[in-house]
Amino acid sequence: MADMLQFDLVSPERKLASGKARAVQIPGADGDLTAMPDHTPTITTLRPGVLVVEGATGEERFVVTGGFAEISPEATTVLAERAFPAAGAEARTALQAILDEMRTKAGAASGAEKDALDKTADDLAKAIEGL
Repeated sequence: MADMLQFDLVSPERKLASGKARAVQIPGADGDLTAMPDHTPTITTLRPGVLVVEGATGEERFVVTGGFAEISPEATTVLAERAFPAAGAEARTALQAILDEMRTKAGAASGAEKDALDKTADDLAKAIEGL
């Protein structure tokens, strides 16, 4: 069994991280999961939350607002709608603006769309609190 896997985190704006990792904790839409070397191939959607990468030099944390993760035995690639390093006030300010926008959209929606937006906004609010 290999002790590291290739990890890449990409958002539409840029590649945020790339390198070797021991484990990647992913906020999956169906629950949190941890990708490790030799993981069963999996594709999952992301919910807003904190993604934690355990690398050779320590732990890195990123906030993601949604997207997809593709996991294979050798690599994990996260394609995020939006992603920010979890450290610093910049991430908190940007995420609060996204949350405000989401709450506004939920206020104008109805039915299942409103429920989905409210749940996503709640997940994002929890991620912001965890920073």
